[in-house]
Amino acid sequence: MTGATPFATRELHAPGSAGDPWWRDAVIYQVYPRSWADADGDGIGDLRGIASRLAHLAALGVDAVWLSPFYTSPQRDAGYDVADHRDVDPLFGSLTDADALIARAHELGLRIIVDLVPNHTSSEHPWFGEALTAGPGSPERDRYHFRDGLGEDGSEPPTNWQSNFGGAAWTRVTEPDGRPGQWYLHLFDPSQPDLNWQNCDVRADFRSTLRFWLDRGVDGFRVDVAHGLVKDPTFPPFGTPPGGLLEVTSDAPFWDQDGVHEIYRDWRELLQEYSPERIMCAEAWVSPADRAARYVREDEFHQAFNFEFLDTPWLAEPMRDVIAGSLAASDAVGAPTTWVLSNHDVLRHASRLGLPQDEEPPNGIGPEDLQPDAALGLRRARAATTLMLGLPGGAYVYQGEELGLPEHTTLPDEARADPTFTRTRGAEKGRDGCRVPMPWTKGAPALGFNDTGAAWLPQPDSYADLAVDQQDGVPGSTLELYRQLLALRRERDLGRAGLAEVEGLGDEVLAYLATAPDGTRTLVVANLSPESIELPAGTRVLVASDELVEGGLPTDTCVWAEI
Repeated sequence: MTGATPFATRELHAPGSAGDPWWRDAVIYQVYPRSWADADGDGIGDLRGIASRLAHLAALGVDAVWLSPFYTSPQRDAGYDVADHRDVDPLFGSLTDADALIARAHELGLRIIVDLVPNHTSSEHPWFGEALTAGPGSPERDRYHFRDGLGEDGSEPPTNWQSNFGGAAWTRVTEPDGRPGQWYLHLFDPSQPDLNWQNCDVRADFRSTLRFWLDRGVDGFRVDVAHGLVKDPTFPPFGTPPGGLLEVTSDAPFWDQDGVHEIYRDWRELLQEYSPERIMCAEAWVSPADRAARYVREDEFHQAFNFEFLDTPWLAEPMRDVIAGSLAASDAVGAPTTWVLSNHDVLRHASRLGLPQDEEPPNGIGPEDLQPDAALGLRRARAATTLMLGLPGGAYVYQGEELGLPEHTTLPDEARADPTFTRTRGAEKGRDGCRVPMPWTKGAPALGFNDTGAAWLPQPDSYADLAVDQQDGVPGSTLELYRQLLALRRERDLGRAGLAEVEGLGDEVLAYLATAPDGTRTLVVANLSPESIELPAGTRVLVASDELVEGGLPTDTCVWAEI
């Protein structure tokens, strides 16, 4: 419908055009390979299992699939400790299985994005073994960050930098002659030594890795720790430890150094040699928004996760500010904003939004911790997703969120596998609670994750009633809500729409008018106030995150409406 707008608006973002490339408004679904589907029954998901369930994603209506790492790895950090970037770990299958998965995805009209882990390798990577054998000052050691220790005997770490998984960011090695020797840098686990991106071997090898997977048909890369590759070459002291991946400190000498942008400009040139277009998405925990936007300048990344949006509590004023600020920062460099609410590193938003919103969410929840309000969290999660998918740009969906899966908050300590839990001696529970295997079929072994009942992490009892077969075709289910949202988002071209903030509906109401390139208008209204509100006159609700009431739009509910 078109015509006069019956309310005041403030323009935030201009509409795109019909010729915009697919990635500017794509919805991309993250599959965590360990936990998606297990074809061989060993309790760990695999590539054949993923391929067997891709039809679920085609029916959901997403555009592409991002796969977390499946490369050769000792699995000390669930595959983010890579020993060979150009092979598949036998745990997940083979290169033949990878080729078959890519082909199956393309048959279904889905693109495939694979993870790239360039900040570090596994300590079992051949390069690191060569570095230990070669000794101080060797070309082999120059591929990593080796430094002499402080103190008369070199027994103190070179700096006071802290690991994101807890403890010091340096580990001392034993030299080939048996004496205590140099220290190497690892911003994560000691099994993940950081690479030196000033080294020509490192740069050349990753160009080869990019080509290897591009030649096999992948459609792009999600780049892990994109903000961390380059370190301040003076290695200054940094007295305030980052405290965890989600608390990246902008002045840290190992985050968001200007030198990273040269690397990504080089990669973008390489990607441009391929047709059809291949893309990169940055995992860059960087703030403020204008600093993060530097990663998506026209000659660098195509997308960057909007973590500031993910981190924003379910409160109207900060949410309103982050939406407007994000669009302004992205528009300034001609890039789309890429929205996200959950992933494999954070509390699932169906649980995070069920916690007090005036406090920082924890890094994992245990049975002795404050438990989220499950009903409130799911209600808010459905509303937040409806809001997110009504905004222009791209969006990422984490596996299981289309089922409304909560965090597993009662995992026993003996089941935990996240190195964060071990290195902090349990002070931080870590990320296992959001990585639990998918529930496909109520009553089946491991809820349909496999045929044997084995699972690398136990599934909570609540997952049975949330399984795919319990929601498929059920009106009002979270699965059907996602399907409806994604279908309408495409039909009404919301990803390429212009956006204006609607004023006058209340301080605790988020309201936006999305205008597609063809003039189709969609009103997006989220009620964060404690009372129901009336929708503007002349609107017709297209989809609602929860049931409406006679008085209008109830609390913690979002609608899309035609005007």
